[in-house]
Amino acid sequence: MTTEPTLDHPTFAICREAFPGSKFRATEFRGQSTLIVEPGSLHEVMAFLRDDPRCGYDFLSDVVGIDYQGYPAATIGRFAVVYNLCSTERTDRFFVKIFLDPSIPTGGIEEDPALYVASVCDLWPGAEWREREVFDMFGVRFHNHPDLRRILTWKEFPAHPLRKDYPVRVRGEREHYQVVDRTDT
Repeated sequence: MTTEPTLDHPTFAICREAFPGSKFRATEFRGQSTLIVEPGSLHEVMAFLRDDPRCGYDFLSDVVGIDYQGYPAATIGRFAVVYNLCSTERTDRFFVKIFLDPSIPTGGIEEDPALYVASVCDLWPGAEWREREVFDMFGVRFHNHPDLRRILTWKEFPAHPLRKDYPVRVRGEREHYQVVDRTDT
């Protein structure tokens, strides 16, 4: 016997009440609740989730990127950025997700104006490195980030390697990579 999810997490109702004109979507899967937010209102919603005492999500556990290219189910956009929020007082976890759709081909490192979102480093300073990782691996850029530069690959790396259109072979990084050993200074 299967039942439909009830979407009864109290934070859903609090957000609907606080942002009556916003277009939110909500999902629950295996006890995990996710609020899907429009990219333009992300920072305002995240500040609310942190500051409102009814929510009190005072800890940002993680920021991850997802590439939905070729995903069998329909999505709102190709890329997603997911924020994993925790309330240390209630030991409660809540996810916030935004979708972004590229406006130019994603095979290289060109800056795409459609792949920008507001940084939450001013709300949670620990987001700095996590946002840098999403930038480096997926090419999503964060407005007002204090130090947005690559973190896992070198500065001139020719692409964003966790994009699904990144070729597994024949890109040339291994052939042109300079090997550094202990005797080099």
